[in-house]
Amino acid sequence: MNSFLNLFRVVEIRTKILITLGLLGAYRLGFHVPVPGVNYAHLEQITKTGGGGVGFAFGIMNALSGGDMGSCRFFTLGVMPYISASIIFSLLVKVVPQLEALSKEGQQGQKVINRWTRYATVPICVIQAVFLVVGPLGKVASNEVIDPALYGSFFYKVFLVLALTTGTLIIMWIGEQITEYGVGNGVSLIIMAGILARLPTMLSQLRLTVGDETEWFQSVVTLAVLYLLIVVGIVFVTKGQRRIPIQQGRQMRGRRVYGGQRHYLPLLVNQAGVMPIIFASFLFVVPTALDKVFGGLFGSRFFQNIFQWGGFWYITVYTILIFLFSFFWTSLMFQPKEIADNLKEYGGFVPGLRPGARTAEFLEHVMFRVTLAGATFLAVIAVLPQVLSSSIPNMPPVMAMFLGGTSILIVVGVLLDLIDKVNAMLLMRRYEGLGESGAGWAKRGNARGKGGA
Repeated sequence: MNSFLNLFRVVEIRTKILITLGLLGAYRLGFHVPVPGVNYAHLEQITKTGGGGVGFAFGIMNALSGGDMGSCRFFTLGVMPYISASIIFSLLVKVVPQLEALSKEGQQGQKVINRWTRYATVPICVIQAVFLVVGPLGKVASNEVIDPALYGSFFYKVFLVLALTTGTLIIMWIGEQITEYGVGNGVSLIIMAGILARLPTMLSQLRLTVGDETEWFQSVVTLAVLYLLIVVGIVFVTKGQRRIPIQQGRQMRGRRVYGGQRHYLPLLVNQAGVMPIIFASFLFVVPTALDKVFGGLFGSRFFQNIFQWGGFWYITVYTILIFLFSFFWTSLMFQPKEIADNLKEYGGFVPGLRPGARTAEFLEHVMFRVTLAGATFLAVIAVLPQVLSSSIPNMPPVMAMFLGGTSILIVVGVLLDLIDKVNAMLLMRRYEGLGESGAGWAKRGNARGKGGA
C-alpha cells in the first residue's frame, strides 16, 4: 500500500495518472455518443438474439476491432484500424530496404514512419466502415433499426462512413496524447480498457445463463480463481527468458585494462507476443463473417460447416496457423546474422563460439527452440476458450473468450508494461517500486548513506 501511495506523492506522476484516467474516460464516453438515424433499442435486441446472423458478425468484428460493433456508436470501429496500419508498416520495414534505412535514422525516421501509419489508418477505417454500413447494418435496415427510406440515401451512407472514420481518428489522437503526457502506451491502454469494459456485460450474461443465485456466485468464484491461475501462468511465460552470455574483449590502453565484462543477451520465450493469434484469427473470422453476413458467399456456408468454433478441424488448423505465424513473425523481427555482426563489431562474443557466422548459427538454433516453446504456449492460450466452453457447464462463449485468447494476453501484457514504467518513474525519484519490499529499499539506502555518494 505504501508503494501504491508513492504514485500520488510525486506531483509529476500524479498528474500523469490523472491525465491518463481522464483521457480513458473520454474514450469510453465516445461509446455513448449515438449515430443519427439508428434505433438503438431495436438494434441491441437483434444483436443479443443474433437475428439474421448479425449478432455473430458483430461479435467477430468486435474481436478484430477492439470496438463495439453491435452498438453502432461514434467509436464503434475502435482502435484496430490504427493497429492494423502499424502491423503493416512493421512488416514493410523488414522487407522494404528504403523503409528499413529510414527506421535506422533514429527518432526523425520513426516520426516519418508514424506519420505514414496515420495516413494508412484512414483508408483502413473507410473499408471497415463501408463493410459495417453495407453488411450488418444493411441486413437489419428493414427491421426497424434504420428507416429504409433514410438508409436508401447515398449521402446518409457516406455520412455514416465519415462519422465512424472520424471516431477512430479521435481514438488514435487520444492514444497519442496518453503516450506523450500520461503513463504507458496509449493505444495499448485503450485496447485494454475496451476489453475490461465488457466484463460487466459478460457477468450479466452469466447471470442470465445460471438462474440460481447461489450457483451463480459459485460460478463467479470459480472463474475468478481460474482467471488468477491463468494470469500467473501467462506472467511466468511472458517474463521467461533464455539468457545467452556475452563476453566483452579486453583492451590495453596504457597501463589500464578496459572491457572484459560479461553480460547477457535475453531472448524472450514469447518473442512474437499476441501477433500470431491475431493473424490466425483473422484468417478464420473474415471468410466466416463474409459467409455469414452475405449468405453463403463461399458456397453453402462452407467455412461455417467445416470450421465450427470449438470443432476438431477448427482447433487443429488454428493451432497450425499459430505455430506458422509464430516462426514467421520471429524470423522477421529477430535477425541472428545482424546481431552476430554487431557483437563482432563491438568486440563481444559468445564464450566458446567464434564471432561471425558460427555465432549467428548458434543464435538461430537457440531462437528456434525458444520460439517452439513460445508457440506452444500461445496455442494453449488460444485454444483455452474452446476447452473451457465445452468443459464447464453454463459457460457463455463470450466469458470463455475473456479467460483465453487475445483478451487475456493483451490485458496481462499491458499491465506488466505499465508496472515496469511506473517502477522506473518511482526509482528515478528514489521511491520504492511497486514490486520491491520496503526492507530491501531501506537496506540499500543505509548502504548508500554509509558509503557516501
